[in-house]
Amino acid sequence: MRIAWVTDSTAYVPDSGKYDIFVVPMSIIFGEREYQDGIDLSPEDLFAKLRDSKAEVKTSQPSIGTFKELFEQLSGEYDYIISIHVSSHFSGTYSSAHQAAELLKDTIPNIICIDSKILSNPLSELIHYGQRLLREGKDPNQIKDAIEDKITDCETFVMVGSLEQLHKSGRMGGLSFFLGSVLKIKPMLSIEEGKLHVKDKVRSIKKGLSSMSQRLEMAIAEKGVRKVSILHGLNREEATEWMVELQSKYPGIEFGAYPLGAVIGVHAGENTIGISWFVAENE
Repeated sequence: MRIAWVTDSTAYVPDSGKYDIFVVPMSIIFGEREYQDGIDLSPEDLFAKLRDSKAEVKTSQPSIGTFKELFEQLSGEYDYIISIHVSSHFSGTYSSAHQAAELLKDTIPNIICIDSKILSNPLSELIHYGQRLLREGKDPNQIKDAIEDKITDCETFVMVGSLEQLHKSGRMGGLSFFLGSVLKIKPMLSIEEGKLHVKDKVRSIKKGLSSMSQRLEMAIAEKGVRKVSILHGLNREEATEWMVELQSKYPGIEFGAYPLGAVIGVHAGENTIGISWFVAENE
């Protein structure tokens, strides 16, 4: 059985179209011009524009028609399509994919849509997990159920790089933005059930990294962790330095550093840094 995996550009997929994974780009609207995330606008280009221009910038989900066209194309080559996307609380992308699947259900019934309730490399990890289950002989519905169970095992913490970007994107109220800016407070957010929650407020990057490191330490001790993703904006050097520090402390755990991408950067800022892992207790 062949399964096509469809996701969006908030996932970390370096080679779209390879390994049966297909990435639908989200849109970044900068002033009056629209760009396709990862195709004609890189994170470096985006933040250069943000620094040099005061034009309004916003993001937009792929259209229902875009997904419908892709599903129709893939149905000729694959037995099943599993379309898994960024949390529906962050974007309407999952909704677009689901509606496209509903339009095609009479002619292409073998489309499964999943709300990952996360983003970035953890979303990619869910796809790799599903591919592993396929190799083990699981059928598409078993894979869907297993992925949805695994979603609940993900823990993600992010220290926002720019309160201004978070405020402009509508994710932070005016008073919170003002107080945070005046007091130089950086919110540390968690992603729980697909939603953002403030878990801590720190006054420096060092304290933020320390707080996230402590949460990792507790997860390792209490639940078991096998792989950790360090998530970053343009601050790859800082992320790599932190990763090396954690690697030396936990040599038995696999670490990797992955970019958050331009769409997430629009909302969180170029110096955003975070950490994510799946607990191993249910594996």
